[in-house]
Amino acid sequence: MTKMRFIDEFRTPDVVRSLTRQLHSFPRPAETYSFMEVCGTHTMAIFRFGIRQILPTWVRLISGPGCPVCVTADDYIARACAIALQHQAIIATFGDLMPVPGAGFSLEQARAEGADVRVVYTPHDCIDICRRNPDREVVYLAVGFETTAPISAALVLEAQQKKIANFSLLVAHKLIPPAMNALLSDPDLKLDGFICPPHVSAIIGAQAFEFIPQTWAKPCVIAGFESTDIMRGLNNLVEQILNKQNHVANVYRRVVKYSGNTHARKMLYSVFESATATWRGIGQIPDSGLVLKSEYSSFDAARRFEVKLPPLKPSKCRCGDVLRGIITPKECSLFATACHPENPIGPCMVSSEGTCSAYYKYDR
Repeated sequence: MTKMRFIDEFRTPDVVRSLTRQLHSFPRPAETYSFMEVCGTHTMAIFRFGIRQILPTWVRLISGPGCPVCVTADDYIARACAIALQHQAIIATFGDLMPVPGAGFSLEQARAEGADVRVVYTPHDCIDICRRNPDREVVYLAVGFETTAPISAALVLEAQQKKIANFSLLVAHKLIPPAMNALLSDPDLKLDGFICPPHVSAIIGAQAFEFIPQTWAKPCVIAGFESTDIMRGLNNLVEQILNKQNHVANVYRRVVKYSGNTHARKMLYSVFESATATWRGIGQIPDSGLVLKSEYSSFDAARRFEVKLPPLKPSKCRCGDVLRGIITPKECSLFATACHPENPIGPCMVSSEGTCSAYYKYDR
């Protein structure tokens, strides 16, 4: 019965039709409203549910840098490959990083060259790998936003408690709010509001997005991944604009609290601190990344392993412009020709949450 109530409330076509009629009933504005979703899962859900096809012509959805794999810089992948090949370290990673091209080649190609690269299903698998290989260094590729960073922090604390000396992290965790702030200050990008990332919001809370209405006078909404969640979010954004209101709306209260998950954040910031980070397509953004605190520097693979990196190779891939929302994948000359899932030239085609991957699967 509980499951049926969930389906009735969040998935039935009648609810979506009602929300669609409501959206179409708003007065047509003189200009198009451009809203950006900053979550790769949102991007895939919007395509999968066909939401773009049922929107008024004056509502435009832009996919932003919501895929952690996509925003990871080329030299990060290159460094991971170099650590594996030059130091014979074991690299532990999630599978979505394997085909991502770096400066030189991908982790898949490095494994073909003899590197010991292992796909893990949970970060805690790294502890078992360390125990089974006490004479080998094990490096975990810590990539992701605020959602996964607390897990990396817990892993460091566990390794410290259990005195596991052959474990380290190559850290590329990033923070979403500073990137959203950078996008709002981008003169090439006109945004009227944000659909905030719900997974991230569950950790940092709705409070973390207050700078959007307060500093930029723009509305934003936290919405879930069901079709009704997304449509409720879009209706809320349009209502805020028409009523000349700007605030952080939360239509995903069943998961996201205003204060977020304070326990997870406390653990995160007990191990990490914020620092400037490089985002693919956007560049360096102050306080948008995480680095290990000095007391945990022994777990920093970037410090532990000195490597020689290959030079960056120029590419016609426009993944960076896609991540900024400046172009759609179809405007890249490589899309669906030279670049496709079997031969990804950029990470936006590699990741299951990448914008290019979504366009290729649903909108070619």
